Amino acid sequence: MRYLPLTEADRSAMLGVIGAKSIDDLFVDVPAEARLSGPIAGLPLHASELAVERHMTRLAAKNLSAGAAPFFLGCGAYRHHVPASVDHIIQRGEFLTSYTPYQPEIAQGTLQVMFEFQSQIARLLGCDVANASMYDGSTACWEAITMARRVTKRAKAILSGGLHPHYVSVANTMAKYTGDQLVTSLPTLSPTPDTDDLIAQIDDDTSCVVVQYPDILGRIADLSKLAEAAHAKKALLIAVVTEPVALGAIKSPGEMGADIVVGEGQSLGVGLQFGGPYVGLFACSEKLVRQMPGRLCGQTVDAEGKRGFVLTLSTREQHIRREKATSNICTSSVLCALAMSVHMTLLGEKGLRDLAAINHAGASAAADRLAQVKGVDLITPTFFNEFTVKLSKEARPIVRALADKGILAGVSLGRLYPGIADLENGLVVAVTETTTQEDVETLASALEEALA
Repeated sequence: MRYLPLTEADRSAMLGVIGAKSIDDLFVDVPAEARLSGPIAGLPLHASELAVERHMTRLAAKNLSAGAAPFFLGCGAYRHHVPASVDHIIQRGEFLTSYTPYQPEIAQGTLQVMFEFQSQIARLLGCDVANASMYDGSTACWEAITMARRVTKRAKAILSGGLHPHYVSVANTMAKYTGDQLVTSLPTLSPTPDTDDLIAQIDDDTSCVVVQYPDILGRIADLSKLAEAAHAKKALLIAVVTEPVALGAIKSPGEMGADIVVGEGQSLGVGLQFGGPYVGLFACSEKLVRQMPGRLCGQTVDAEGKRGFVLTLSTREQHIRREKATSNICTSSVLCALAMSVHMTLLGEKGLRDLAAINHAGASAAADRLAQVKGVDLITPTFFNEFTVKLSKEARPIVRALADKGILAGVSLGRLYPGIADLENGLVVAVTETTTQEDVETLASALEEALA
């Protein structure tokens, strides 16, 4: 079984048409010293499809998948149960082959899905309008910062210490090329978020304040006071949500005055998938909509008065003059957005609230049980489905040791913030509806042994 479907006769015929004697003639413009003289060292020669499948299967077997072990990982990517009907629907040919409509009005079904997704996200995040999705949460966060600069004509962004460090890293990388000034800080193992510190830093040069809700340690802040302080200085408040299921239980950022709400939608409808693809969320107030990146689908009527859908705004450089483009990262991630939309539709409002209640109850029970373990101190008294504990020993080696025993114990802060001694004993534990009481007891017993 070969990968190339062409026969030797096919290749000879093609070479004859273009006037070449051999494949090598196609590379005459490449200097001889730049060409390979033989196989690449260390790279195996071609193999049959069957042999490659066997090899990849052996490699995959080295992974410890989320469903094969007690699983407490979170920090921006969560294991939730995704109904089988989600995959069934998104794999229909109407969606799978046309989710990037370059002649959008032809694909009315896709546009309707985008419109419904936008409506769901706007309501979930508490904003007037949402776009048709973005690449992922971290790039959506950066897009919000640049949007704030365009709106306020200022370049100073204050980032909360509770913002996911990967999101901060993406922002720092992009800011190197845009001139944005990012004011960053590290989190502390404190039971309260850094709201007061953020308010103290806002000045007349501030374009925006960026805060995660709930934050990287699982803490939940009332954003109203922060929004008032930002608006008093004519700055914007950007809220980042990495666990949208939480909004089935707690007040949305938009309700508390956030001007832009962005986030990661992976936890609804999109599996962990070893890191991606995921789906970015982006919503804002109506007055800011013309500065919003990405696609915006709108509802209208056709010549016969029937309801139809159009691409109202498309702000990427592929579609408009480059200097007018608000974004060149990604227009949308509509297939993953469809998965999220289908999952939300299957749940409904009551189902989402019930799911959130189950998550919170499970996390509360787990926190109570782990707090009974000698050497474990609960740091976050108020949380949704994710909380931070401080161990009596460095957390990262313990997480590694437990992983070797088939227990995915959580995310060590030493991994997220290497070299920061004040955080190295911190462990972030996430609990969802997929976590059983047996899983919690397994983790508690393993920690008792590791911390003895």
